Order: sequence, then C-alpha cells, then structure tokens
Amino acid sequence: MTKRLLWALLIGMIAFNGVLAHDLFLKPSSFFVELNKKASITILNGTFQKSEGVLAYERITDVSVVNPSGKRVNPTAEDFTKSESAALLGFTPEHAGNYVVGLSIAWRENSIKAKEFNEYLVAEGIPQVLEERKRDGELNIDGRYRYSKYVKTMLQAGRIQSDSYKTVLGYPVELIPQQNPYSLQSGDTLALLCLKDGKPLADQLVMTGRELNGKIKTGSQMRSGPDGVIRLRLDGPGKWYVKFINMVKIDDPKLNYESKWANLTFEIR
Repeated sequence: MTKRLLWALLIGMIAFNGVLAHDLFLKPSSFFVELNKKASITILNGTFQKSEGVLAYERITDVSVVNPSGKRVNPTAEDFTKSESAALLGFTPEHAGNYVVGLSIAWRENSIKAKEFNEYLVAEGIPQVLEERKRDGELNIDGRYRYSKYVKTMLQAGRIQSDSYKTVLGYPVELIPQQNPYSLQSGDTLALLCLKDGKPLADQLVMTGRELNGKIKTGSQMRSGPDGVIRLRLDGPGKWYVKFINMVKIDDPKLNYESKWANLTFEIR
C-alpha cells in the first residue's frame, strides 16, 4: 500500500470511526463474582464502554455458560433482561473456579460504498483484504458482505482456579487462552490460540486493549504465528479485551466477502 493511500484512508477514518460497525462484547458488572449470588453480564453492542442498542434475543444462535467442572448449560430467554441501551445476561455461580460465558449471533448482510469500505478495513484491523483489493484493482468496488459474531468472557468465582478457562465452545472463530488469565498478573505474558473451524488460524491480525479507571488504553496489534498463537504481554491491570475479524473473499452472486468476529474479555488486577 502506498503512503498516500494509507494517509487518505487514515484521514477518512476520523469521520468513519464507529459509524459503520458495532463491536459486540460480554462485559460483566464484575469479573470477580461471589458464589450463590446472581452475576450480571452486559452485552455491549457498540464499544467496550458503551452499548448503542439492545441486542435482540432472536438474533442469538447460542449462549453458553461453562462452570468450573466443564459442565455447559444454555441460558434461556428468562435469563435475559434489558436496560435502556443493552441486554443483560444473569446467572448464579454455584461452584468456585472459573466460568466461561459465550454468545453467538446470526448472520447479517451489509453493503458499504467502496471508499467507506476501504476505511472500514483499516479501522477494524483487516489490512490483508485492503491489500488484496489494491492488488486486484478492486478499490472502487463496493463492499458487500455477511458477518457473524462470537464473543466470550471469563469470570473468577471465589479463590479457586480451574481448567475450564481452556474450554473450546466450537464456534466458527474463537480465542482460547493457553494459561488461566486469573493466575497471571501485570507484566506476565498470556498466550492465546486463534481458531477457525476448530483449526489454528495463522497470520491473523489481533487487536487488544484494556479499560482502567474508566479510560480505554489501546493495546498492541499482533499476528498469530504458524501455530495460531499470539503472545500478549499484560502491560497493566484492567478489564482486557482481545479481538479479531477474519474476513475472506467468497464466490457469491450477491456478496463478495464473509467476516467472522471473535473476542474474549477478562480482568487483570
């Protein structure tokens, strides 16, 4: 990509940022929960700090809670409530250890004008698709794509830690910690495995960040190795997120791309 093109896209992002796409995160009111007391997880449909709309229950294709022993249960509509701007999932941890909560939503389609789509690819960490469009002379072609999202969070109940942190939910894309985040502290390194269709996903760009005292600090961007693993240095305490979007070109008369979103949230004290 030429410096002129990159600069133009970055300038365009100022007007673009946050307009065309919403992230989806699971963010507990507290990542450290008490036994036998109802915990609440906000489904943020917007950014890591603000939900810009309530996720409709009908869009959910899976919601799972994995307890410390590895048992997986599926909450129902009765376990969801909503505030003015966000849906909330409630569950009661009954055993000490780590809980993994996952949620996936159904496919949707979108169409974006070429210029905005190119800016979107930069903003959302999908530079390889932009490079392909430049290489193939397709920068003036609108983006027509379908997307789905697969989000997870991890909680600590009590003081005991468990192996449930490495549970694979079987989503089309997924992030799997290779160590228990709650056994780590600021300054440690956390390895995470990027999966697609159950197989290691190599050369995937991953974005990170953390919230501390109400402020977001954008973290490092890195690519997964041949084994699908990234190694994230936990450079400070806070509520962390790790995320990626895997977008590929598809052969479809109505669409030209397919994207799958994955993220994981946890806290480091």
